[in-house]
Amino acid sequence: MKAIGLMSGTSLDGVDAAWIETDGESIRGFGPAATVLYDAELRAALRQLLEQAPTLNPDDPLLRRIEGQLTREHALAVAMLGRNADIIGFHGQTILHAPEARRTWQIGDPALLARLTHLPVIYDFRSADMAAGGQAAPLVPLFHAALAKSLEKPLLIVNIGGVANATWLGPEGEILACDTGPGNGPLDDLAQKHLGQPYDKDGALASSGQACSTRLEQLLAHPFFRLPAPKSLDRLSFSTLIAQATENLPPEVAAATLAAFICAAIAQAPWPLPPKQVLVTGGGRHNKALMHGLTMQFAGPVRPVEAVGWNGDALEAQCFAFLAVRSWRGLPLSLPTTTGVPTPQTGGRLYGTIL
Repeated sequence: MKAIGLMSGTSLDGVDAAWIETDGESIRGFGPAATVLYDAELRAALRQLLEQAPTLNPDDPLLRRIEGQLTREHALAVAMLGRNADIIGFHGQTILHAPEARRTWQIGDPALLARLTHLPVIYDFRSADMAAGGQAAPLVPLFHAALAKSLEKPLLIVNIGGVANATWLGPEGEILACDTGPGNGPLDDLAQKHLGQPYDKDGALASSGQACSTRLEQLLAHPFFRLPAPKSLDRLSFSTLIAQATENLPPEVAAATLAAFICAAIAQAPWPLPPKQVLVTGGGRHNKALMHGLTMQFAGPVRPVEAVGWNGDALEAQCFAFLAVRSWRGLPLSLPTTTGVPTPQTGGRLYGTIL
């Protein structure tokens, strides 16, 4: 099938769209990719929803207005690809992920998207996994495994978005995955506060400081890091702790401490064997402080995914195109070793008709 995937991550920077051809088990071909950046007003509104989500009424008029605006941005991203497709995989925007409360919430209007694009839409990828007892995240590991079929194992694929997650692929076909801890989210917040910029470009702020070892130990003492994989977290799960750990630090020291925290959390996750190489995707691969920090944590080479011919800006969007086809075919989207669900779990819902 020819599929378009859409992903708006917890960095809240925009929506990525990507076209692939797949049967949901292997990828036959890659097509164009596009990104629509959110304007400052929409970013601020989405951030407000993140903070209000635990008590937000699903029928709140502000929520419905933002959801419509968000969906139109997704439709624009589809139009930018200029490529025919059979199906759209529409992840939506996560505003709440609380597995301990059995709640995950992605906003987006599949009916509106289907009308605007004239294409059937697969959406709601996470709720079936959570209802079955899983963490509902991360969902990208099966796509990682398909992409990396010919690469030497053990292999670690790290995605540093608003939250960081990683997929460990073993030499016997094993797949283990989890959220490892915060990603770019707190670094973006710090850059906005001190630089008036949406992110720390190239990791310049973090690279100019030295991590505070005492504060780093305070961050790594959080009980999340003692939990076995699989495990997942919310964009704001560490907000209070990070605010305490960076209080009264110079901005460059705070940024360096957060970068060291992100890298240490990735390395200390319970991977069965050391990876022979680490491939990094997501916006974090452009942050020199993060890439240097990961290089110091692992014995094998640490490289952006472009080193093996993948498109790190499109990878998660490609994933939801892949998962849309898997959903349509009734194939599992998650495994016990990726989300903790008791048995391999299908998911996703269809709006429209696939011809």
